Amino acid sequence: RRSHHNEVVLAWDIMAGSGLKPGETVMVGLPLFHCNGTCVTGLMPFSVGGHVVILSPAGYREPGIMKNFYKIVEKFRPVFFSCVPTVLSVLLDIPVGNADISSLRYVVCGAAPLSVELFNRFEAHTKMKVLEGYGLTESTCASAINPKDGERKVGSIGIRLPYQEMKISVLDENGEYLREAETDEIGVVCIKGPCIFKGYVEDMHNKGIWLKDGWFNTGDLGRKDNDGFFWLTGRKKDLIIRGGHNIDPVTIEEPIYRMKGVKVVAAVGRPDPHAGEVPVVYVEVSKDAGISDASVMEWASSNIGERAAIPKEVIITDHIPLTAVGKIFKPALKWDAIKRTYEKELKALGSLTESFDVSVGEDKIYGTSASIKVKPTSGVAPETIKKRISELLANYTVHYDITIE
Repeated sequence: RRSHHNEVVLAWDIMAGSGLKPGETVMVGLPLFHCNGTCVTGLMPFSVGGHVVILSPAGYREPGIMKNFYKIVEKFRPVFFSCVPTVLSVLLDIPVGNADISSLRYVVCGAAPLSVELFNRFEAHTKMKVLEGYGLTESTCASAINPKDGERKVGSIGIRLPYQEMKISVLDENGEYLREAETDEIGVVCIKGPCIFKGYVEDMHNKGIWLKDGWFNTGDLGRKDNDGFFWLTGRKKDLIIRGGHNIDPVTIEEPIYRMKGVKVVAAVGRPDPHAGEVPVVYVEVSKDAGISDASVMEWASSNIGERAAIPKEVIITDHIPLTAVGKIFKPALKWDAIKRTYEKELKALGSLTESFDVSVGEDKIYGTSASIKVKPTSGVAPETIKKRISELLANYTVHYDITIE
C-alpha cells in the first residue's frame, strides 16, 4: 500500500541530490511498472522540468537497444541513467568506439548486489562514474546512495537519502528488536520515513515487518561504518546454511567475478542429505571465453577464502534467469538445483519405472515444492514406487508430491 505522497516525496528527495537541471535529459531503460522507472527516471525529471527518453517498450531487454546503447547516448545526451548490475555486465561486451558519451555525469546502479570487480571494470571501460545505491519497492524505490560529489566507497550502498532514516538493528531469536548495532556490527537493515509504504495488501504478509517505533524490517543484512556508509552483507533468505554454517553467497560470487571472461555469477544452496544445503554456483560467461566448469572450480578453490563456501558444483549456463527488471532470479536457480538433486536420487528407481519427470516451483503452502511424475514398469504397483521414492528422498526437506501415470 503505497501512496502518491510517498512517490512525490521520493521524487523530490532524488531530485535534491541528483543535480538535474531544467531542460536536461534522463534515459529510462528499466520497466515503467517498476518504481525506479516510474519515480527515479520518470516523476523526478518531470518535477524539475527535465526530458525523459524511453529506450523502448522492453527497455534494456530489447537487443537492439543494448547493441546501440552508446550511440543512443550520443544522440540524446542524457546526464544519467539507472540500471541493475546485469545491464553493466552486458555493456562491458559492447565497445564504446568513437561514440561521444561525455554528457553522462554518472550511472545509478542498484536493485541487486554489484560486485567490486564489475564496478571497476565498467568504470575503466566507459570512464563513467558509477553510483551504487539501495532501495526497495516498500521504500518507494530508494533509501541510500553513494554521493555524486565527494567520497564514494566502492562496494557500499552509500549514505542515507535526505529526510529518510536508516539504521542497523540486532534482533533476538524471535525476530524482535533487541538493540541498535554497534559500528561495523552486522544486523538487519531497517528504514523509516515519509517514503515508506503502509504495509502489504494481504495482511498475512505484514507479520513481523514492523519493529519498535515504526521501523520497517527490510530483511537485508548489513553494517554501518564510522563515516555513515552502509554496506550490505547479504539477505537472510539468500543465506546458504551448510551444516549450521551460514554462508553469504557474495563470498562465493565476488571472487568468481574476478575471473576473466565471467559475466554473471549466482550462488545458491543445493539440498544435501547430510549438511542440509551445500553451495553450488551458476556461471554465465562471455562468448568464446573458453571457460569450463573445471576451470571455474579450480579458480574458486584458489580464491575463495572460506573453506565451507567453496562450491560443490559449478554449472556453466548460456543464460542466468532474470526478472523483468533485470535482477538475477535466484528462486529459479534454487528450483533447478533441487530438480537436479532429486533427479540424481531417483535414478536409483532403476527397473521399477519406464520414466520419471521432476519439476520444481513455488508453492503457496510449502514455499517450494517438487512434482514427481512416474510411469511404472508394467506390473509394478504404485505403492511400491511411492515407498521407494520416500526412502530415496527421506533425508531431504523440500516437499514433494508424487503422481503415478
